Amino acid sequence: MSVVSFMGSSVGRGARIVVGAAMIVAGLAIGSTGGIILAIVGLVPLGAGALNVCLLAPALGCDLRGKPRRARS
Repeated sequence: MSVVSFMGSSVGRGARIVVGAAMIVAGLAIGSTGGIILAIVGLVPLGAGALNVCLLAPALGCDLRGKPRRARS
């Protein structure tokens, strides 16, 4: 199973939401400048999971939704 197909699945979406939420909670628990930065960075996977997009997919030749791109004719 490729990374993009996993991230495009419902399990991958849930994993992105959980990881993003964990980063936010950990960052706020740390509380220093580094913790605040971690919390802000945690918004990226949380938002990607909530919107059901995979930000790595375009770099790997797939659609933002994790589907393979069709060749243009």
